[in-house]
Amino acid sequence: MPFFRLSKKIDFPPAWLARSDGLLCVGGDLSPRRLLLAYENGIFPWFSENEPILWWSPDPRLVLFPDNINISKSLNKKIKKNWFTVKINTAFEQTIAACAKPRKDEGTWLVEEMIEAYTRLHKLGYVHSIETWRENTLVGGLYGLCLGKTFFGESMFSFESDASKIALVMLAKYLRKHHFDVIDCQVKTRHLLSMGAADISRNNFLDLLNRSVKRKNSQQLWQSNTLLTFI
Repeated sequence: MPFFRLSKKIDFPPAWLARSDGLLCVGGDLSPRRLLLAYENGIFPWFSENEPILWWSPDPRLVLFPDNINISKSLNKKIKKNWFTVKINTAFEQTIAACAKPRKDEGTWLVEEMIEAYTRLHKLGYVHSIETWRENTLVGGLYGLCLGKTFFGESMFSFESDASKIALVMLAKYLRKHHFDVIDCQVKTRHLLSMGAADISRNNFLDLLNRSVKRKNSQQLWQSNTLLTFI
């Protein structure tokens, strides 16, 4: 099945029309309005340097239900030793810059255009960073977008062993406390599978998303410098 080419009009074809590899359409822009519409409909951008903007909706979809977070014994011990603190939105630009650093043999998909787009959404209150700190140094974390009761995880990084895992654990516990439905992990990785993520069909994900993004959150949920605790 061919993919679609977007025009200047802010709209998308239905996600279920994506190709077997998940590619749905190409082109458009990364304006806040278009990005929010994409996420509301189970679509996200993912492209590399010197490529056009590519929009995806894979089937199956990797998700993590907050209740299903898997914490290994070794990670549990490390968290309980209180070596790290985890905070919200104290260093978003540092976090996304760290996520954008090239990975071994992989390069980076977080091109400058994407960094600018998510930074705009952060300033508008839609995108948030979860940061792992040790002795006042940022050592790991992740960032993602929140709509209703869905958190769309975008990228994570670690400068110390398990630092990004700790950020994900604390995020899952925080979201469970606030009755979130799901963390969207987008595509399968062994790392996320080991943390409790699982595949669901795109149709099931879209049904869940349609209900979840309509649910409201407290305005204080993503207040800067909020400390996440292991409870």
